[in-house]
Amino acid sequence: MTKTIKYKNKQINYSDSGQGNVLVLLHGFLESLEMWKIFSAELTKYFRVISIDLPGFGKSDCFENVHSMELMAEVVKFVLDSLQIKKCVMAGHSMGGYITLAFVDKFPEMLKGICLFHSHALSDTPEVKINRERSIEIIKSQRENFINRFIPDLFAPSNLKLFKHEIEELQEKAGKTSAKGIIAAMQGMKIREDKLEFLSITDIPVLFIAGKQDPRVPIDKVMAQAILPKHSEMLILSDVAHMGHIEDKEATLKTLKYFVMKCFE
Repeated sequence: MTKTIKYKNKQINYSDSGQGNVLVLLHGFLESLEMWKIFSAELTKYFRVISIDLPGFGKSDCFENVHSMELMAEVVKFVLDSLQIKKCVMAGHSMGGYITLAFVDKFPEMLKGICLFHSHALSDTPEVKINRERSIEIIKSQRENFINRFIPDLFAPSNLKLFKHEIEELQEKAGKTSAKGIIAAMQGMKIREDKLEFLSITDIPVLFIAGKQDPRVPIDKVMAQAILPKHSEMLILSDVAHMGHIEDKEATLKTLKYFVMKCFE
């Protein structure tokens, strides 16, 4: 069951279940807190799990024409403050990882650990920025076509038939997202800052989860970043692209669970 809270006269939707040490789960682009449904059901046996519909996604309102990673991090902070959360581990999938890095950069005292779940600390390259601009133009007139093409590309080719039902379900749910919300997130990702320096100086434990077949977050880039933090852990998945929570649910869930436990020891 989800709850809502008002921030700057806008509605934010979130879920809060379980007891004990707090794990915050942030979804990725074209997703919602529903992506964590299976994970939450298992992880609430061990932790208090909070997941949030980020601005413009799920049942949360759009705030601006550009949703910067910092703005989204401030929304997350507001929800946690309203729940009187002082310490947590935060895991972010893809775009959620960018927001996690923005959050830990602004509010490091709140984090016991972070997980970059098919995510990374680099800013967009000039080429990626151009591609985002092209995508924004497509979304303005062909939102549904963009969504239906985008989502299958997040899976390893060998997994397309295996997870056909899940892909169709993701397409259906993403189809409820407004063009404004999609574009605001894209604009925010396009202007996000590089966080490599933060990774190299932080004392906060970092877990990287990466797929060998991920075209969006190449494994070599993730491995280069994984050596930067003082305490770093990494799960590398062979037959997985960008959707490890679906493509290898057991391994990703187990790894995240034990990482969070260690962070609170």
